[in-house]
Parts: sequence; C-alpha cells; structure tokens
Amino acid sequence: MYICAHKKESMNNKAKSSAIPKKLGVGAVYITAVTSILGAILFLRMGTATGTLGFFGIILLILLGHLITIPTALAISELATNTRVEGGGVYFIISRSFGLKIGATIGITLFLSEAISIAFYTIAFAEAFHPILMWINDVIGFQLPKQVISIPILLIMAWIVLKNGSGSSLRILYLITSMMFLAILCFFIGKPVTTEGLVITGAIGDAFHTFNLQDFFVMFAICFPAFTGLTMGVGLSGDLKNPGKSIPIGTIAATITGLVVYILVAVKFAASASSADLIANPLLMSNIAFLGFIIIPVGLAASTSSSGFAAFMVAPRTLQAIASDRIFPFRRLNIFFAKGKGANKEPVNASIFAFLIAFVFVAFGKVDTVANIITMFFLISYGSLCLISFLNHFGSAPSYRPIFKSRWYISLLGFVISIWTMFKINALYTVIAYAIIVLLYLFIEHANKEKKGLVNIFKGALFQANRRLQVYVQKQQSNIEKEEWRPAALCLSSHALEREKILDMMGWVGYQHGFGTFFHYTEGFYTTETQLLSDTIIKQLIEKNRKNRNTLYIDSITAPSFPSAMSQMVQTPSISGMDNNMVLLEYDVGVHEELLQILRNYEMIKAGGFDCCIYATTARQIDNRNGIHVWINEQDTNNNLMIMLSYVLMAHPFWRKSPIKIFMPGKSDESSQSVQNLKDRIASDRLPVTFTNIEMVDIADHQSLHQVIEQHSKDAGLTMIGFSEANVSDIDYFNNFEEMGDILFVHATKERNIR
Repeated sequence: MYICAHKKESMNNKAKSSAIPKKLGVGAVYITAVTSILGAILFLRMGTATGTLGFFGIILLILLGHLITIPTALAISELATNTRVEGGGVYFIISRSFGLKIGATIGITLFLSEAISIAFYTIAFAEAFHPILMWINDVIGFQLPKQVISIPILLIMAWIVLKNGSGSSLRILYLITSMMFLAILCFFIGKPVTTEGLVITGAIGDAFHTFNLQDFFVMFAICFPAFTGLTMGVGLSGDLKNPGKSIPIGTIAATITGLVVYILVAVKFAASASSADLIANPLLMSNIAFLGFIIIPVGLAASTSSSGFAAFMVAPRTLQAIASDRIFPFRRLNIFFAKGKGANKEPVNASIFAFLIAFVFVAFGKVDTVANIITMFFLISYGSLCLISFLNHFGSAPSYRPIFKSRWYISLLGFVISIWTMFKINALYTVIAYAIIVLLYLFIEHANKEKKGLVNIFKGALFQANRRLQVYVQKQQSNIEKEEWRPAALCLSSHALEREKILDMMGWVGYQHGFGTFFHYTEGFYTTETQLLSDTIIKQLIEKNRKNRNTLYIDSITAPSFPSAMSQMVQTPSISGMDNNMVLLEYDVGVHEELLQILRNYEMIKAGGFDCCIYATTARQIDNRNGIHVWINEQDTNNNLMIMLSYVLMAHPFWRKSPIKIFMPGKSDESSQSVQNLKDRIASDRLPVTFTNIEMVDIADHQSLHQVIEQHSKDAGLTMIGFSEANVSDIDYFNNFEEMGDILFVHATKERNIR
C-alpha cells in the first residue's frame, strides 16, 4: 500500500510541478555558484596564504584547486546535458545515469558537505565582527565568543529560508552578491598598506620573491573550500526553466570567474603588503581596500551570508530528492525528508535537519577546522564525479550522448589529482573517509537491493576493456605456439538442469587457469518460442552458476539437430580473448545413444583442431577425498594434457585438498626406468604430485586394461583416461568400465608442453 500511495503521490507531485512555472535560468546558477566560490576564504585566508606560501606558491595552490574543480564543472555540465534534469542537483544527475545506490552515496556525501558549508560560512560571517568584539573587550574587559554573532545569524538565515522559500532567498542573494563584488572592487582600487601602526613590518612585494612549499597542503586544506561552490548552482536544478542550458553555462562561468578573481586577488595581495604583514593580520584586506575599514567587513558579511544562503537552499533539496527516491531503509524517514511545503514543495523538514547539522558545527567549530572537514568531503565528491565522467567516456555507451562534451583525459586528471591531494593533506583521514564511503554504499545497497548498483558504473568500462584486450590478444596470436597452454573449453549439452555435474566440470576447468563457455542446446528451429524457452533455461543456469560461484560463461544454441548445433559451437569465437582449444562433451553412462551421438560428430572437433574431452557421468556422487586418478602410457600424446588438466582442476576449492595419483600400466621389468623418468618430469615441472602417488601397474596376461583400471580406480573421485582417434570407432572402449565412477576421456590433438 505504501508503494502504491507513494507512486500516486509522486504522480500528483509531478503534475503539480509541471503546472508551476520554473523561471530560474543561467543567472541563478551563476550567482548561486559564484557567491559560494568568492566567499569567506577570499576575505579571511587568501592574504595569509599569500604571505605563507609566497606569490608563486599561492598561484600554484589556486591552479591545483582548479585542476580539480574545472574537470568537475565540465563533468557536471556533461552529465547534466545527457539526461532530463529535475530536482536534486548533482544527486539527481548521477542517480539517473548510474543508479540510485551510487547516486545516493555521492548525494549524501554532497549533502553533508553542503550542510557543513552552512556552518563554515556562518562562522566566517562572525569574523566580520571581530573589530567590534575587540572594541567591546577593550571597553568592558570581557571577550564575547563569536558564537554570539554566528548562532543568531544562523537562526535568521534558517527563518528566512523556511518562511519564504527559494524565491525570496534568491532575491536576497542578488542583493548581497552586489555588495560582495563592490567590496572586491574597492580592494582592487585600494593602495598598498603602510607599515605605520602594524606590529610586524617587512618589504612590500617580498611575496613575489618567496616560494614556500613546506606548508603548502596545510594551506590547501584551509583554502580549498574557496573553490567548491560550483555544485551549489546545480542544486537549483528543480527550479530551473532549462537545466540542460543553465547548468553548463552558469557552472563553468562561475568556475572561470573564481579562477580569474583569485589570481588577481593574489597579485593584489603580493603587491600591496609584505609577507609578514599578510601573515600577521588575517583582515589586512581592510587596510588595502578603498574605504576598507567599512567596505571589507561589509563585503565579508555579504560574501559569507550569500554563500550561507546558497548552501541553505541547496543542501535540503539534495536530501529531499534522496528521500523522494526512498533510499533510506525507514519508510517514515523517507516521508519526513521528502515532504515539501507549498506549490514549490519547499523542503522544510530537510532544511531543519541541515540547520541542526550546521548548528552543531557553528557551536563547536572554528573556521580552519571546519574548512578541513569540508575539503575532505568535497574532494571525495568531486573525485567521484570526475571518475564517473571518465568511465562514461571510456565505456562509450551509445545512450551517452551529452550535448556538452568534455574530454576523458580531463576527467581522469581531476579524479587522480583529487585522490593524490587527499593523501597529501592527510593519508589517515583519506583512508577513513573512503572507508566511510564504502560502508555508506554497502548500507544503501543492503537497504535497496532491487535498485541499480556499482556494476552500472563499471559495466561500460569493463566492456571496452574486454573488447580492446581481445583485439590486442588476437594480434599477438602469431607466437601462440610458443606460449604456455591453458584450457579454453567449449561445452554443448541439453541436460545441465538435471545433470549438474557437467556445469561443475566446466566450472572446475575454468575456475582459475582457464576459461569455459557452456552452451545449452535447444533442439528445434529458431523461433520466438524456442528463444523464449532458451532464455528461461539460461536464467536458471546462470543462477545455478552464481550459487556455485563458477567463473563460467553461459549461452545457448538453438538448432534442428545435434550436428548442426555442434557446427555452430565449434565456429563460435571465444569471449575470453584467446582462441578456444578444447571441446568438452558429456553423456550418461546408461544412455548409449548419447555417446554414439558424440562419437559420430568427432570429425567436427578434429577439423577445428580442438582437444577433446568426453565426460562419462554416473549417478554416483563424486568423493573428492579419493582424488583424481590419471592413467597414462609412456609414449602417449595424451599424457601431458591429462596431467595438466588434473593440475587445473586442483585449483578449484572442491579438489584443492585432493591427491593426484598417476598410474602407468606396463610390464614389471620396464617399470623402474619409466617411473623414474616420470618422477623427474614431475619434479622439474613443479607439479603437485607426490612420488608415492606415482605407481607402475603390472598387467597380467589374462587381464585387459579396462580390468586393471577398474581394479585400481573404481573408488576414485574422478578418473582420467586417454583415447585415440582409433578408439572413436570402438564404442566398447568407452563402455567397458561398468564398476567405475565418473570418467573423463581425454584426447590431445598434439602433445602439450607442461612447462
């Protein structure tokens, strides 16, 4: 009932939202982003960073930050033009492209980043009143904490957002953004400071001759939030008239504006004061700017409050969109956060929650501490966005057709630099941060098992990697004769549902050292009905394969006869990247017609140059404790292939602790040298066969080979016996093992190299 009610509510919401005119455009995205970019760090920390690192150091910091944010802006713009964008910003874009699990993981990370950003900008806002607080301290002798400013301001912002919604907040945003740009303009037209009255003095412009990288990543962690406002504009996606146009233009324009302004600010700082003065006075900008004693505190208040408003508008909408998709495992929690107020579905409850998070950080946090936390969250989010963009490019999915296009190497660069920067800032925090992301994803996956997950990000990239690898391997086939052998087996059977042993055998062959492709054979002409039947059976076989954890590829062949199906199978190209080299067929020892069918079609296997294995299955359960018995003849070309196959099967957990026993039938007077030769080969080729398990078996004059094999291997878990082309016309060769368990008859087209 909940799902039906939710669907009905969603339909009503869509109908209402479609009736509400969405008037916001490029300007809203640009202003929301640029006011977050040109915020507190510009006024409070850029001077300190310039003095600490020197001019070239701060330029390097700005460029490094934008080597992350510009690829992220391009990635967001690209993703936004590949799908119809609704409310939820970056979360909506990612979740609709790669599934709700990935989208929610990154979306929750972004929400926390944006919610903590509210606190950051509010704390920074209080810094504008530092002179007033110092004056009060001088007059009454009591130093008031900055929380007396920051907490009331946070409450005022929350009241405005909750009462008036995004429209009123955006109008306020335009006003205070104008004040911020006016303050920046006054800074640029200001004159260099004089050293009179400053505690620390130095040569004006000496920052141009300083290049200090010792504290580079400490300052980077503090200053990086200055560049992270680009996702704020995307968060208004649900209120945009044309998101596919507004998001790319507004986001990229804001990012480039930030880059230019920060470089110019660094030049102005370096040319207007000494390094010592810049470090000593965080608000030295007020000494440089025209009317700075008034305009810079006003500009700082304007920039921080505008950034705070932007974060306050965006963070709740991200959380609301996540809850609307029923990501959280608790029904009431989804309803609570998804609930909106009024025609525009203003996210009241989500805003209250964002306010509570911000309040905690405002009450206990400092500017630099909160800046470090924001930096790690944003670096994770931005790195993930760049990675997703790169995988889209690499995967080359036909459905990925963005109007705006970035370049794969730009996205890859953004991802690599974000990860590298996190480790340079703090390796331990980086590991902890990514561990939290992994745990968050696992939690979301557990609660939303039916939704698309991680595979949707990587499947295109894996397809491309596999495609290119296959082409590369094929081009290297000229030296295939010199390379080591490994099995690439084909199997055709129509009995896998009732005889699981053939699937097990193929799973053993392809578990670690080889590859197996199993074809289910459906007899009949290829029609809609036979295809539907094959699809149903394939799904059942894939489920069996998944439960058994076999690395086996399963497909189907529909043909009017077994020879026709065999002809199709042996001509099928391998998906493993190497040529198929073995055909493995099975029959029930009680059904002689099945064996005859295999032997009649042996010529097709021979024509393809395939090694051939015929698996005789019985009703007896395989006892792996009795191991694998291999019967060889000293001069037989099948010997090496059987020994190698026994070794390949031993890699599977089912056989891992089972012994391999090798038997050599012959005369006692020949046994000593033959056994020694075999032991020498086993030792030199490092095969897991103990010498005590190598046995020369005497064949008496009255005994046949079949009798000797039955005598020694009737209780074996699996017995391997070679056969030749001459045996193909002798059905009795295969049928004379009445007391045996499962047997794998093996024929090699040529002697295989064990080494």
